[in-house]
Amino acid sequence: MKFDLNNLVRENIKKLVPYSSARSEYKGTEGIFLDANENSFCPNVSQKEIIGTALNRYPDPMQFSLKEEISKIKFIPAKNIFLGNGSDEAIDILYRAFCEPGKDNTLICPPTYGMYEVSANINNVEVIKVSLIAETFQLDTDAILKSITQNTKLIFICCPNNPTGNGVKWLAIKQILDNFNGIVVIDEAYIDFAGYRSLIPELANYPNMVILQTFSKAWGLAGLRLGMAFASEEIIEIFNKIKPPYNINAVSQKLVIDILNNSVQVSSSVIEIISERKRLSEALSKLKFVLKVYPSEANFLLVKTTNANNVYAYLIKNKIIVRKRNTIILCDDCLRITIGTKKENEILLNILKEYKT
Repeated sequence: MKFDLNNLVRENIKKLVPYSSARSEYKGTEGIFLDANENSFCPNVSQKEIIGTALNRYPDPMQFSLKEEISKIKFIPAKNIFLGNGSDEAIDILYRAFCEPGKDNTLICPPTYGMYEVSANINNVEVIKVSLIAETFQLDTDAILKSITQNTKLIFICCPNNPTGNGVKWLAIKQILDNFNGIVVIDEAYIDFAGYRSLIPELANYPNMVILQTFSKAWGLAGLRLGMAFASEEIIEIFNKIKPPYNINAVSQKLVIDILNNSVQVSSSVIEIISERKRLSEALSKLKFVLKVYPSEANFLLVKTTNANNVYAYLIKNKIIVRKRNTIILCDDCLRITIGTKKENEILLNILKEYKT
């Protein structure tokens, strides 16, 4: 099926003249900057000593240096990278770029990440829901393809999926990519914990695919709110057209560059999380009130219990906060438990061993 990006972009976005700053045009770091009405005197003189960058200047609007560092570890050119205020900014931009409010629709496969629907509702975009297959939590590709309408612009697939934790079969994703002339968004927020590779290399074969990743999970930088989108150069140009001019602050850019140059600790923590995931899964499975611990490729476990509300309340009473998922489709009596440190997991297990149904 032929993919034509021009037919998907909203007319007002095609005509949009983005905000332009001199920093977008001048890529150097040295010089006398008299273009942006900043305070040239930098009154907080200790800034640069503390964080390595002065805050009286606006940050690089296109994050050139940071994207170059990311490109080295993701093996994709910087021109194919967008950085946002969390992945949520990229999700919102997808709706604003491609979906006419009150006319177009998006397709999601619950149970899945809630912001796909929330962002659609904010942008007044209809949501078509095609549930995952019960127990396996795989895509129902036939139902998905039958549910697509002429106004379907986006399909969101979370892989590994949140809250179920499982990976999604590549053949199912490929079938959708091959038979849909809109944009397929693959959310890989938890890919670093999975036993399979990212789909980034497939971008060269599928111009209608956008891949989302984040620094919030494996990289341990949830507080920075830094998300990534990978796509064709044409799609990234549309993203950059819409985003605010300085959407990633200078501190985040500097800090992440430093972390990317010293990623050994991150790899070590991922290995430990995967090890703890296995140990916690096995231990939880032995508890009498636990009916099932679903296989996970993420940094959390979906756990089916005899009574999720009671278990949740018991944990809250003991100052342990997990996520109730028993109100969403296919997740009856389920809790989602993030993999903690070894000590945290021990405390959790000891408290659960004292739980009485």
